[in-house]
Order: sequence, then structure tokens, then C-alpha cells
Amino acid sequence: MQTALIVGAGGQDGRLLAQFLGRRGYQMTGWVRREPSGQLPCPWTVMDLLEINSVERELQTLRPQEIYYLAAYHHSTEESVDEDSSEHLRQSFEVHVGGLLNVLQAIKRHSPDTKLFYAASSHVFGDCAQDWADETTPFRPNSAYGISKLAGIRCCDLIRTQDRIFASTGILFHHDSPWRKASFVSQRIVRGALQARRDPGIKIAIGNLDVRIDWGYAPDYVDAMSRIVQLNEPGDFVVSSGELHSVREFVEAAFEEVGLDWREHVQIEQRLLKRVSQPLKGNSAKLRSRTGWSPTVRFRELVGKLVWETEKLNAIT
Repeated sequence: MQTALIVGAGGQDGRLLAQFLGRRGYQMTGWVRREPSGQLPCPWTVMDLLEINSVERELQTLRPQEIYYLAAYHHSTEESVDEDSSEHLRQSFEVHVGGLLNVLQAIKRHSPDTKLFYAASSHVFGDCAQDWADETTPFRPNSAYGISKLAGIRCCDLIRTQDRIFASTGILFHHDSPWRKASFVSQRIVRGALQARRDPGIKIAIGNLDVRIDWGYAPDYVDAMSRIVQLNEPGDFVVSSGELHSVREFVEAAFEEVGLDWREHVQIEQRLLKRVSQPLKGNSAKLRSRTGWSPTVRFRELVGKLVWETEKLNAIT
């Protein structure tokens, strides 16, 4: 039986990965920063990733075949966060780098055959000089999130080079599911459409309809994570749909799903847009050629799935 540890099991990707691996017969353990609200798809332990002794002790006992480091400290582009805040930068480095280094050290000392996957982000490209990015594109992060995720990528590269540890990274472009936080624009739109179906007077505020995003379906992306770990050699891999679609297109599709005209329920509030990113799509040719992965859900179907899966999840929870 395959064994896996999911670091950050309480987040969107952690929950979906646990479901994905569970269907494949894995024995799993999840680490979370705090007690989760609601049930998780796998047994879990509250773990302080900065406590190296605790991390080493647990990994010495578990010795999992695979570790997925999905822990993240981040916010949506429409949350009120000061990106220049030293505290925000400090916490980003604690989660994305400090905890990762402790896990990598524990692997090196106690379980050197364990394969690790690190979830990085397209934010590492930052002010990209072109409208697409792959593994050879220069990194130019311009946020605490992107800077700390890039540091995580560099740490994985160093340890796999110096210590021959399997440490792969996935440079994940934007991917959604009903587990995405309500503050993200995708969930604000989806939940707004569902509310408007019940209450025609509902209005939702959006920061910018013209922003274009490389949207993906999160269950496809956890499939990519697993495929990357199954490879014989570690590396860095862009995970993306390769298509750009605007927030306007997302809004139109979501309200169309519930039979409403979005223009009657959406208002623009520029104050909500705290960070403006240039349109950037990912080129995942390396991942596709090495693993055979490709997205199973295209944009229009993605929006429909998010609408009805969100309604179903909210009804259950």
C-alpha cells in the first residue's frame, strides 16, 4: 500500500488530493496548522512546521513514500493586505520556506527515499516580460507570496542537487474548486450567482472585469501533482490550462448557468482590487510530455462545475 503525507491537508488542494489518493488506495496522514472546521478526507495531526524536533520525530515514525507540501500563506487579489508589510513577508517565509526546510531536513535524516512535491505558484513570474511562461522563463516575483514561493523552489533545487533527495515543484497557475476561500473572485462570483437566483435584488461587487486569468480545475491539478511524484527524476513543472479568460467571461458564464443576466447583479468597485497582475498563461508542455497529463475540464465547463458543486457543498456543510 502506498503511503503519503499531505502537509496543508485542510486547504483546497489538500482536501482534493486526499480524495484523489484515497480513491487509489493510499494510506494517508494530513498535517494542519490548526484544528480544521469540518471533517477532512484523511486522518490529521496539528503540526507546527517550525518545530524541527516535532517534524523530525513524526517523519521518523511515518516514513511516507510521498510527501505533498501544500501549506500556504496567501490571500486573494481582492483582500485588503499590505503586500509591503514585513509581517506578511515574515509569515510567508515561515510557511513557504521555514517549514519546507524542516521537512526536507527530516527527509534527509530519517527517510531519504521519500519523494516530495512542493506546491509553488505562477506568482513567481511576477512582472513577466511576455504573456506566457514555462520552466525557462525568468522569475521576477513582485509580492511576498511570489518571493517566498520562489525561495521554496530554490530550496528544493538545492537539496535535490546536493543531497540527491527527490524534491519536485509544481508551478501552479490559478485553479479553483468549491473549497476555494469565499474571498477569491471566483467564489464571490459563483456564490453571488447562486444567491441572486434566490434573491433577485442581490448585488455583488467585482474589482475589474477585464482582468484575464489562466483558470484551471483544481481536481485536475492534484492529478498533476501525483503524476509528477511518480516520475523517476525530480524537476520543476508548470501546471496550467494554457488559456486566458477574463473575469467578465467568468461572470457571464456563471450567471448564465443559473438563468440570469449578470449585468443586473454585478457592480464594479475598483477599491476591491488591491493588486493588478498582467495577463499571463502557462505553457505546461514539459509536464504533458513527461506524464501524459492534460486538463480534463475546459473553461466553460469549469464555471458550470463550480456553480453546481459549490451549491452542493454549501448544502452539505
